[in-house]
Amino acid sequence: MTRTLSAEPPRLAGGEVHVWLLGLDLPPARLERLSRVLSADERQRAGRFHRARLRDRFVAARGQIREILAGYVRLPPAGVAFAYGAHGKPRLPDGAPRFNLSHSEGHALLAVSRDREVGVDIERILPGVDCEGIARRFFSAAEMAALMALPPSARRPAFFSAWTRKEAFVKANGGGLAIPLAGFDVSLAPSTPARLLRTAWDPHEAARWSLHDLDAPAGFCAALAVEGRRPCLRLLTPDRPALFPPERTRA
Repeated sequence: MTRTLSAEPPRLAGGEVHVWLLGLDLPPARLERLSRVLSADERQRAGRFHRARLRDRFVAARGQIREILAGYVRLPPAGVAFAYGAHGKPRLPDGAPRFNLSHSEGHALLAVSRDREVGVDIERILPGVDCEGIARRFFSAAEMAALMALPPSARRPAFFSAWTRKEAFVKANGGGLAIPLAGFDVSLAPSTPARLLRTAWDPHEAARWSLHDLDAPAGFCAALAVEGRRPCLRLLTPDRPALFPPERTRA
């Protein structure tokens, strides 16, 4: 994976997936600029948050998504429109580029692909989570057996690796809650390559996807699911207050 610090969107080749690591705890002046590019519906949604931090993180996430996607499609950030699939997955009206967002506390990941479905997930590794109890409820029998075969000290990181891999696949597939988490198997241990091993509904489905662990901030775990063969991954981090100001975009 190549890490790039850039204020311009790099060319998105057909075999690439760009993964943007975004901070959501931003200074007030930056949040004010981002709020101006939101749609009326997004501003209404932001206003429904009772906690200021959650509201600010929503504005930070939606505003930065607009800035980044605007750079790829050569539109002003406020001009980016979203459509939604049958299970709520957001997309651009013309279907390209494909993208997916995940956020946890003050961090977010945005995956962008020119022509392949993508799903991304980032989670805070919380010490108080009942990993074994949640796994018994949501993991497949094979995954649960693999988890319990690990030493107790290895089970928490393995649980979060499996959880992010599973969530990334569900989001890439676009099936939402219609896909039961116990209906497919992923590789589990953090030391093993991320892989979709089996789906209960189609013996050929697993071969259609690739899974990838992602670099994440300390204390977090992240994964990416991509339709098709393994892509070239590029991790990008915006390094300027205004990534794609409207006056620099091309219609």
